[in-house]
Amino acid sequence: MAFRIFDTHAHYNEKVYDADREELFADMRAKGVERLTNIAVDLDSSRINDAYTKRYEFIYGTVGVFPSDVAELEEEGAEEELEKLLKENPRLVAVGEIGLDYHYEDTDKPLQQKWFAGQMELARRTGRPIVIHSRDAAQDTLSILKENHAEEIGGVMHCYSYSREMARDFLDLGLYFGIGGVLTFKNAKKLREAVEYLPLSALVLETDAPYLTPEPFRGKRNCSSYLAYVAEKIAEVKALSPEAVCEACRENACRLFRLS
Repeated sequence: MAFRIFDTHAHYNEKVYDADREELFADMRAKGVERLTNIAVDLDSSRINDAYTKRYEFIYGTVGVFPSDVAELEEEGAEEELEKLLKENPRLVAVGEIGLDYHYEDTDKPLQQKWFAGQMELARRTGRPIVIHSRDAAQDTLSILKENHAEEIGGVMHCYSYSREMARDFLDLGLYFGIGGVLTFKNAKKLREAVEYLPLSALVLETDAPYLTPEPFRGKRNCSSYLAYVAEKIAEVKALSPEAVCEACRENACRLFRLS
């Protein structure tokens, strides 16, 4: 049985794909990539996703602003533009990636928190789930999700990197968990424990392409067909077949993004 892959999180608008994007898409499709969701990080990539979803029948998109770039949402008309895109294009299936990133010392935490909640409200108004980025900010992320009733909105924890114990709290909110190339790394003990704990019904496959390329291609540009290696690792952890993992994760992704 061939793998049927739904990559729930990629960035194919990145310049690293400019030279061979069309050829790469054709190759991925031939290797079982049925659908992918291209993820926005700012206003410009939100506009690009609007165009991609109209050009490529297998690509869905999101709109949203990454935590470190939320200052652009302070500009007049920015949030309104995102809402207009969502209302006019049903193939823009989520708001993201949004959330908190406290990795750098000069982080404006209050501004990130304001617009995490603000973009959650945008998702609520437009009937979309959220794609959540959370780095070095587990407790604040959980608090904002609870305060703004994420269980009513739906969404996915992108590139889940916290503990098995924290996973329980996010799972209680009905969220999905994006699992990608990091699971194949030798030092991924904490993530393997979380994947072992989480039900298969809560997992979706993601690349974060061009980043986080799985073994044996680590260090090279990522692409959606490499998710076969991630599926094999999940299958190993859960004592399942890789085909069963791909099928379940594909169905989960359709539920996450409310697709038929």
